[in-house]
Amino acid sequence: MLLAPLLPLLLLLLLLLPPPASPQAGRWAEPSPHSDFGMNQPKELSAPEGGSIHIPFFFYYPWDLDKVPNVRIFWRWKHFHGEFIYNTTPPFTHKKFKNRLVLNWTEGWKDGSLQIRNLRREDEAVYFCQVKLNTRQNGEKVWQSIKGTQLFITPATRTTTWSPTITADLWVPEDKRSPESWPLSTEAIIGLALATAVLKIAILGLTVYLRWTRSKGLQTKARTPARIWCNGYCAISEPRPHGLAASSSSAGNASATV
Repeated sequence: MLLAPLLPLLLLLLLLLPPPASPQAGRWAEPSPHSDFGMNQPKELSAPEGGSIHIPFFFYYPWDLDKVPNVRIFWRWKHFHGEFIYNTTPPFTHKKFKNRLVLNWTEGWKDGSLQIRNLRREDEAVYFCQVKLNTRQNGEKVWQSIKGTQLFITPATRTTTWSPTITADLWVPEDKRSPESWPLSTEAIIGLALATAVLKIAILGLTVYLRWTRSKGLQTKARTPARIWCNGYCAISEPRPHGLAASSSSAGNASATV
């Protein structure tokens, strides 16, 4: 079998792959059953400088919405009453985050995420999501996350040429999740990279093995002595010393002369 010499290496790499991450890791506490409305965010996240981060959120409420609910999403940073850095209506983005914020949310959904691109050291802070909406019998309602999400910025990694998006697991009820999936977790990205490396090593090993086999075949063929046919008889020609050949030739000429 061609891949037999590579099997030990493949098994070793497969053992190093991390186990699949659970979609409900213990970073979130489920909302209190005594709370009628609220906003869920992860407690903390981290991402490298120059990379990208998704801060997920999920909100819930007990009221019936107005015919025109006019749901609006806002984000503030640093503390509970900190500056607003993003508004859906009216559209607004803080000057420090110009062209770096993307809200992944569609009206009618109760979950989404705020993406911050090209992270800087000064982006390290606490981020709070706030929601406003119009209800049918209770008018406008406004609430936001109490503790927010602490974002840590780590030093940029110079040994890699790409910066994966880092996300956190978010507790969302099964019947209220959006049809789109969240970005890949860090463990899934590492597992995919290792699987790709295993495949590349297998292909490289197979290529080297085939080249070695072909080279060996050519060497065997080159060592096979040539055959010369003369007068219906087959003789194997073998290389002779130069002096011996010359003597034989001289002897032949001599006999011919005689």
